[in-house]
Amino acid sequence: MKILIVTSSPNAEGLTAASGEAARQGVIDGRSPARVIDLNGFKLGRCAVCDDGWGTCRDGHSCQVEDDFQSLHQMIGEAEGYVFITPVYFGDMSEPMKTLFDRLRRCEATKDRIAEELSIMREKPTVGIAAAGGSGHGAVSCLAAMERLLARLGVDQFDFIPITKRTRDYQLETIHDALSSMVTAAPTPEPPPRKQRKERRTLRQRKQR
Repeated sequence: MKILIVTSSPNAEGLTAASGEAARQGVIDGRSPARVIDLNGFKLGRCAVCDDGWGTCRDGHSCQVEDDFQSLHQMIGEAEGYVFITPVYFGDMSEPMKTLFDRLRRCEATKDRIAEELSIMREKPTVGIAAAGGSGHGAVSCLAAMERLLARLGVDQFDFIPITKRTRDYQLETIHDALSSMVTAAPTPEPPPRKQRKERRTLRQRKQR
């Protein structure tokens, strides 16, 4: 299972970077390949809310703002699982991480399952990590925001892990073990498509008549 580990802190010696290394080692110990990228090394602009509010993202499911998002979008499509690691700023994700999720959501959450358009992230196991290296506050609210965005993208939410300076030692072990378990776990059964559920409701309605 090819795992993409996405970090988003300019501090190469900080808690976010340490979490990324723990995740990478966990994937490797689970006998899977890992790729680690730092969003701060990419040119990634905010969503421009093109035209009347939607650009090519709505129907073409691609972003018309040309920067490094296109290469990131491709990397995400090629990966078979994810780890998203963000420092906590003001109780929320870092600005680069929020920008990535905003643009991914525009391209992927607009796909129609009934028309057999599936998110490139659909049912892929994912771990979210919030690293509160300053006060230690805000990790839980940060993870809650990340959970909402990942739900829109259709991933298989494997785990969400907060880590602070105080919990660093044992939570780094938790991150390692979570990733080792994720890459060796059996896949989660896929729920039935909405179209089938709709057809079953229609049959029940007919019987009531």
